[in-house]
Amino acid sequence: MSLYSSSAKIFRKDFKSELRNRYVINSLLMFVLVTISIIKFSIGNERVEGEILSGLLWIVIFFAAINGLARVFIKEEEKETSFALKLSIDPVSIFIGKLFFNLSLTFFVNIFIIVLFILITSFEIKNFSAFVVIILLGNFGMVSASTIIAAIISKANTKGTLYPVLAFPVMLPLLITVINATKLASSGADTSELMSEYQILFSYAVVVTTVSLMLFKHVWED
Repeated sequence: MSLYSSSAKIFRKDFKSELRNRYVINSLLMFVLVTISIIKFSIGNERVEGEILSGLLWIVIFFAAINGLARVFIKEEEKETSFALKLSIDPVSIFIGKLFFNLSLTFFVNIFIIVLFILITSFEIKNFSAFVVIILLGNFGMVSASTIIAAIISKANTKGTLYPVLAFPVMLPLLITVINATKLASSGADTSELMSEYQILFSYAVVVTTVSLMLFKHVWED
């Protein structure tokens, strides 16, 4: 069985499972709605600077990712299906399938986050094309890191508390970069001014994904 077909099977399995119960999607949408509503109540009618709103936006995205992406491997352990996956599909295909499922889930939720955040907070993005690139690169790096961390904590006893403890230091360089890049995009900075942030985000995504692919077999088969 080829890498592509094996990964596609994992993706379809998780996608169909999520469509049946909608546990993660419903919980994420409710979390986002409540969080952004609290931000709006805190802000009130005051005008908030773009750099503060940039940080608040990525705080919502980060914690939504932590709440949603952690279960991608935990559910395999809870349902005791991980052993069957180990016997039938190679580890690289499993990781890639889970990675693309997390990417599709994250981008769907992030569209909801961004639209709702802009409507509620009146967040203005003057360089929207640059903002789209930031979202794409930032989310790919975040999902890559989240997926391997989810695989690691699925083997632990204290899954709920361990995930944010591991995720925050790993993603801190990414978060600092995307917040700064989003601040520049919202102020209308030219794309050339964002090249250094693009390079950091792209490098982070490539390095984390490569290291994750190298480590996953040892984590998964442990």
